[in-house]
Amino acid sequence: MKIGVFTCLLGNKPLKEALAIFKKLGIEMVEIGCGNYPGDAHANPKELLADSAKLAAFQQTIADAGLEISALSCHGNPLHPDKETAVAFDGCMRETVLLAEALGIRQINAFSGCPGDSEQAKYPNWVTCAWPDDFSAILKWQWEEKLIPYWKEFVAFAKRHGVDKIALEMHPGFSVYNTSSLLRLREAVGPEIGANFDPSHLIWQGMDPVTSIRALGDAIFHFHAKDTKIDPANTARNGVLDTSPYGREIDRSWIFRTVGYGHGAGFWKDIISALRMVGYDHAISIEHEDSLMSQQEGLRKAVEMLKDVLITEQPGAMWWA
Repeated sequence: MKIGVFTCLLGNKPLKEALAIFKKLGIEMVEIGCGNYPGDAHANPKELLADSAKLAAFQQTIADAGLEISALSCHGNPLHPDKETAVAFDGCMRETVLLAEALGIRQINAFSGCPGDSEQAKYPNWVTCAWPDDFSAILKWQWEEKLIPYWKEFVAFAKRHGVDKIALEMHPGFSVYNTSSLLRLREAVGPEIGANFDPSHLIWQGMDPVTSIRALGDAIFHFHAKDTKIDPANTARNGVLDTSPYGREIDRSWIFRTVGYGHGAGFWKDIISALRMVGYDHAISIEHEDSLMSQQEGLRKAVEMLKDVLITEQPGAMWWA
C-alpha cells in the first residue's frame, strides 16, 4: 500500500507546485480530478486529449515529481433527471476514460448517480425507506430502467478503451451508497464495477468499515482516507440524517475530519489490516475535507497518522508456524 492524495485538495495551486508539496510530505501516489464535482484544476481531459504536447507535459510533470497516478476521478451524476445536466456529467466521465486510455491507466473513480422518480422528474430522488409502497416502486424503476442499463453501456464503452475498473464511491444521495447496493450493481453489470472505498461516508450511516471491507473483498479498487466524527448529543436528538450546512459544525450530528480526528490509530489499523486481508494493495488516498483545519495542516496530520498505521511490506512466510 502507498500513501496517496486526491489532488483537488490543492486545486488552488498549479500542478507542479502541488506535487512538490505532496512529495515533500512523503506521498507516493496522486488521484487526479478530471472534472464534474472534483473540478479539473490539474487535468482537463478535453484540453489534454486535443493537444499531444500538453498531454506529454502533464505526464512529464508527474514523472519529474517522482509520483504515480492512482486513478482519475470524475464524480458526477450521469443519471440526473435534467437531461442537459446528465449529458454534461456523462460527457466528462467519457472524456476521463479516454484520458485514462491515453495515459495507460485502467481505472476511474466516480459516483453511481441517482435518477429522479419518473421521466418527468426535475431533481434526483434518493429513496431511504421501503414503505409506503411508492418508494419501493421508485427504487424498482430507478434500478431496472435507469441505473443498470446506464452502467452496462458505460462499462462496455470503458472496456473498449482499456478501462476495466470503475470504482464507485458509496455515498448517500446516490443509488450506490452502502455495501449491498454496490454489490447489487456489480452483480447486475459485471466485475468492472467496484468500490472507491471511503469509510467516512459509511461511518455516519452507522456502518462498520471493517465489516464492509470484508464483504466487498476484491471489489475494492481504490481507497479514500477520510474520517468522520459523530457528535453523540446531536445524534441522540436528531439521528444521523443531517441536512444542516457543513459550516454549522457545532449543530451537526457528524462532521468530516482528517484521518485520526474522528477515530484513533487503533481504528485505522483495523481498517488497514482488513484491506490487507482481502488483498488490497493500492493507494490509501487522502481526501481532506475537515472544516476545522487548514488545507496544509489537515493534510500533514493525515500523512503523519497514515505513516504510522500503513502496512507497506509483504508479510512473507509465517516463520513461527
